Amino acid sequence: MTNFTLAELDAIIAARAVSDDEMSYTRKLMGKGVAKCAQKLGEEAVEAAIAAVQHDRDELTAEAADVLYHLLVVLKVCDVSLEDVMAELARRTGQTGLEEKAARPRD
Repeated sequence: MTNFTLAELDAIIAARAVSDDEMSYTRKLMGKGVAKCAQKLGEEAVEAAIAAVQHDRDELTAEAADVLYHLLVVLKVCDVSLEDVMAELARRTGQTGLEEKAARPRD
């Protein structure tokens, strides 16, 4: 088991986003804007879903890591903090998923 956390990954992404490193994938991706970052997140999510359906644990593990990375990139480029996301998750754990869903505003 590793002690590496999403908060640590988030800090790495934040540092690389403002770095001068021309070889930083994070910096280059974020420089392309929200739409490209969101596109990459969507692609990785689809690949993770396919790996899950195929029961490919190794591929799902790799794609899940990509999803988490790209989600944090999207959050950063949209100026949404991981802390805010975690607070929302914590808020939701006080009720069942069905209660939480029922309490959402209807469109």
